Amino acid sequence: MMTSKTLPALTEQQLCRLAEDIAFALKPGDVLALKGDMGAGKTTFARAIIRAISGGGDLEIPSPTFTLVQSYSAGRFDVAHFDLYRLEAPEELHELGLDHALTKGVAIIEWPERAADLLPADQFVVHLDETGNPATRDVTLEASAPLAARLTRLLTIRDFVDANGWGGTETQLSYLQGDASPRRYARLVQDGVCRLLMDSPRQPDGPPVHNGLPYSQIAHLAEDVRPFVAIGDTLRAQGFSAPEIYAHDLANGLLLIEDFGDQVFGREVAAGQDQTALWQRGVNALVEMRKSPPPVAMPLPDGSTYTLPRMDQGSLQIEVELLLDWYWPALHGTAPHRSIREDFLKIWTDVFTRLDTAPKGWALRDYHSPNLIVLEGRRAPRDTGIIDFQDALLGPHVYDLVSLLQDARLDVPEKIETQLLAHYIANVRKDDAVFSEDLFRYCYAALGLQRNTKILGIFARLAMRDGKTQYLAHVPRIWRYVGRSLAHPELADLKAWYDHHLPVEMRLRALKI
Repeated sequence: MMTSKTLPALTEQQLCRLAEDIAFALKPGDVLALKGDMGAGKTTFARAIIRAISGGGDLEIPSPTFTLVQSYSAGRFDVAHFDLYRLEAPEELHELGLDHALTKGVAIIEWPERAADLLPADQFVVHLDETGNPATRDVTLEASAPLAARLTRLLTIRDFVDANGWGGTETQLSYLQGDASPRRYARLVQDGVCRLLMDSPRQPDGPPVHNGLPYSQIAHLAEDVRPFVAIGDTLRAQGFSAPEIYAHDLANGLLLIEDFGDQVFGREVAAGQDQTALWQRGVNALVEMRKSPPPVAMPLPDGSTYTLPRMDQGSLQIEVELLLDWYWPALHGTAPHRSIREDFLKIWTDVFTRLDTAPKGWALRDYHSPNLIVLEGRRAPRDTGIIDFQDALLGPHVYDLVSLLQDARLDVPEKIETQLLAHYIANVRKDDAVFSEDLFRYCYAALGLQRNTKILGIFARLAMRDGKTQYLAHVPRIWRYVGRSLAHPELADLKAWYDHHLPVEMRLRALKI
């Protein structure tokens, strides 16, 4: 059973725009079959898709008529362009490396009929049919049953973008490489003006993992775009730079938002910008954010409200357990003994109890270099663009400072961490007469250990479950941060547990992925 949709009489410009939409929808392992008579424009359409995937408008794409297959390393994923017109027997397809191509990327196949039944059953199909006008083509999009939801999503996105004035041929859509998030982004450019498309369909809760609840509920993770909209609007009203939202479809998880550009903190450091100055900019924004507590109820465009969940023991504990659930098995090959888990959680319970006494406010949870953007021409604190805050909680102020000064994606030298931690404390003291530096430094160390313990588990999970082994390159850095936190004298019990069960020499071992 195939799901289909016909788009009539598309011009060449409209076909190129459709190619960008299809490129945005494709994932590694996908087969895109192009069907149509000789001269219908299959090769032209394939070229448009390949260029959209690669981001290279000038990329040379020869026809694979004689070679039968041309391969491209497009950055986002590899693309294999097949032309099976000259295939003498379907069995020859095996020699062309289709199976290997699908392990690394996508396959775009012209004349798929020549392969008989040797192509994967699950595929997207594009029919290109001539019309009475030689300058247009009727296009029918089809998807097999397991892919039908993704085709429907593609069409929903097209309708949303078009309804808000960004779907015409004058608009260019390009995929933005993301991180580990299930959300996807595309940059829309029209007459020099940019918008970002956020594609964030509601995430299923997943299976229960504790007390009948799924991980996302225990950890208080956003399951739709409503928190992003409510939190973003509130942060902007308080004087911070969260992206402005120009259009929304809350039910379908689609937003058109402000594009802050590409001056991401991490990229700026790699380009030679002074890390201390950049990170101080981020710290200064947190000092100001401490003065602006989140309201109890944040309004949404549909008239409802959103309330920040509280950072509680359940959310903190389920996160540190990721170390035992994923990192430990990846290191040892087996799960930890029950007594090891019980000792670990017993020590953490006392830590969580004390953390709950800390002053609370915004805890955006992902306040670090991939999510902070330099915005020139804006006065502080609006000179720092903040994104990826939909999982925010009401929690200790110090949480986001830890995220920034112990950045998981790049090194923050201990000298910079110490300097900016002191800078934060000195500025907070000016406005908070009851500020306790001892409690603050304890919470900084405890939450640094909690956060980095969680990250070790997440990176192991990304490698083991999702095949994203690139995150393992960060593991040595995370362990260095763990060592800094364990130096706090009031975390001696946790230091003893880590040193006994995960001693320094063991932290350098490669995981068994």
